Amino acid sequence: MQRQQLEQYLRDYLATDSISDYCPNGLQIEGRQQLQRLVTGVTASQALIDAAVAVNADAILVHHGYFWKQESATITGMKQRRIKTLLAHDINLFAYHLPLDIHADVGNNRQLAELFGFTSSAALPGIAPSGLVRFAELAQPLTSEELAQRISSALKRPLTCMVPRSQPISKVAWCSGGGQGYIDAAAAQGCDAFITGEVSEQTVHSAREQGLAFYAAGHHATERCGIHALGEHLAAKFGLQVEFIDIDNPA
Repeated sequence: MQRQQLEQYLRDYLATDSISDYCPNGLQIEGRQQLQRLVTGVTASQALIDAAVAVNADAILVHHGYFWKQESATITGMKQRRIKTLLAHDINLFAYHLPLDIHADVGNNRQLAELFGFTSSAALPGIAPSGLVRFAELAQPLTSEELAQRISSALKRPLTCMVPRSQPISKVAWCSGGGQGYIDAAAAQGCDAFITGEVSEQTVHSAREQGLAFYAAGHHATERCGIHALGEHLAAKFGLQVEFIDIDNPA
């Protein structure tokens, strides 16, 4: 497959042109033209790049790439070493942030619904872009502890933080990654629980005072599934060799 073919397909499939983001979505570092072996991972860390070099990958696809709005524009230090390795081995780097969070099929939030066994979910109203926060009505209410067990079992790791509630949980909202700021929107929509990756000091107070159960399940852990699903989609559609490499991160 040609690099431009993959770039255009993902541009259309993930609707990147319609989404305002904090970083460029798509091809961030240009490498070789012909693509057959891809590596997918959450973040374009040095460890992931080195693993891609070891398997002679033609391209890396990640959720967290480079050139964020708040970061320095200079290519020095850690960023220089990462980019130097990519260029030295002629490896392409593709990155998809919000488009991969909200996608209706392979998006992080859609994939989390399947992982957690939420059989029917939809975008939480009033949040842009649509799909950044999703919610589900549970067929069978759960206790705070039962939902905590379901989350940690699905993600195969302990929760970072949990705020329980005494009443049963019937309506759950979630946002992968650093979505703790959306807890108030979930409360305003009548949700009983909110799941995300991270926790801030004020999140605990919001949960307690508004009567929500809250679960911080890990930024990395809640964003593994989208890029994994995207890789599987590309392998099935184009016959590419795709390997998901999970660089462990407890955060």
